[in-house]
Amino acid sequence: MISGVLVAALLTAACTDSEPDPAASGSTAPSTAAPSSAGVDYTAWQGGTSTPVADPMYPGYGNPALDVLHYGLVLDWKPDTKTLTGTATLRIRAAAAVSDLKLDFSKAYTIDEVTVNGAPAGGTVADTKLTVAGSLAKDAFATLVVKYHGTPTTVPMPSHRTDSEPLGLTVTKDGGLWTMQEPYGASTWYPANDQPSDKALYDIAVTVPEGWSAIASGTAQAPEGTTFKYTATAPVASYLTTLAVGKYQKETAAGPHGIPLTYWWRAGADDKALPYLRKSPQYLTWLEQRFGPYPFDSGGVLMVPSASGMETQQMITMGLPDYGSEAAFKTGFDADLLHEYAHQWFGDAVTPTNWNDLWLNEGWATYAQHLYTNERDKVTAKAWEDWARGVDARLRQRLGPPGKPKADSFAESNVYMCPALMLHQIHKQIGDTAFFAMATDWAQKHRNTTQDRASFIAFVNQHTGKDFTSLINTWLDSPTTPK
Repeated sequence: MISGVLVAALLTAACTDSEPDPAASGSTAPSTAAPSSAGVDYTAWQGGTSTPVADPMYPGYGNPALDVLHYGLVLDWKPDTKTLTGTATLRIRAAAAVSDLKLDFSKAYTIDEVTVNGAPAGGTVADTKLTVAGSLAKDAFATLVVKYHGTPTTVPMPSHRTDSEPLGLTVTKDGGLWTMQEPYGASTWYPANDQPSDKALYDIAVTVPEGWSAIASGTAQAPEGTTFKYTATAPVASYLTTLAVGKYQKETAAGPHGIPLTYWWRAGADDKALPYLRKSPQYLTWLEQRFGPYPFDSGGVLMVPSASGMETQQMITMGLPDYGSEAAFKTGFDADLLHEYAHQWFGDAVTPTNWNDLWLNEGWATYAQHLYTNERDKVTAKAWEDWARGVDARLRQRLGPPGKPKADSFAESNVYMCPALMLHQIHKQIGDTAFFAMATDWAQKHRNTTQDRASFIAFVNQHTGKDFTSLINTWLDSPTTPK
């Protein structure tokens, strides 16, 4: 959101930077799903096969021994009593032999019933973990069903960002719901393997009172009465799911190639965002020209009462932060929405294996954003780099290098601008044609996987025929701005 050479506005989000601003170690499918001993054929969910790993930044979340292939969530929300009732059906592969099934889940809920492969099982919640009795051999499959009810509660966000908000399912004063949950927080509304390396397929059905709407990630299916249904046929990391309930207005549109788009907003509260939501086909066209086809079968934007924004898959979740002035809003919201759409390629289709590599999401989305705003505002690449180097130097001094983020400083500004400037160095060396071909192949050839620093370096070197190992590692690890 640069205006002129050195003027910048606020970038928002659990995915948008809050700084004032002018091969193969990635996952692959380890096995093919097959019928279990209980007779269930799991091949229908093999698209959700992942290689989970323990997250080094937040080891208290996630279970690398379990690979959730599919979440079937049937939810009912009662605004008057603020009660969420749910039935979660999880199709699970054991990535390693386990003596019990451990998942992340909020102790705010009462467990009503638990079954494993149709048989009753004991289930208890302590701290942030649901533990269910039942052993599985490596690569064995199981169907876990958890029925529960309660009032959602959030968890603190581990960050010092000025737009930090509690993570997870938030209940509004009027009985609505909304959520943003990066790096964890999905487990505030359903039992989840709440880590980025375990992507899964989803079916979500939400029943609400007459006159209310329920919006979730995925592609909308035909509703049944007041039950709203959504399906994600491309795998989704838990932090990229979304849910909102409220009295919403709805508008539909077509993106490039006829991609169905849906915009959800609250009359009065979100009206000034509408002109930008309606620019979604233009954003997607601009991004497709540089990074290849939009990676999903639907898209859209959901407005919520937040100071932030999030690249939730197929349905971006956006708030309306205070940009300080109407002029800053017009340039800032435009840039932020482009940023979130860029994440559909970088972060959603290709997801980091662990939170140390958040720069891999935010560097690409931030660089795309600045390419867009530089073009929009007629800022030269040289002028932008001169400005960005000053920002980079201050961020490294204050927050450290982007490749070594601190657990208590999640998604702070160093993982945005610093890797964006790194990508700019590669861009300068290989030129437009080679750079955008590389970016397109990264997003398209690694679609529906998780990746990390090592796989990115290997890909860049192979694709360009040059050795960028030192450049990339230096930009990610140096305490000062590289020359």
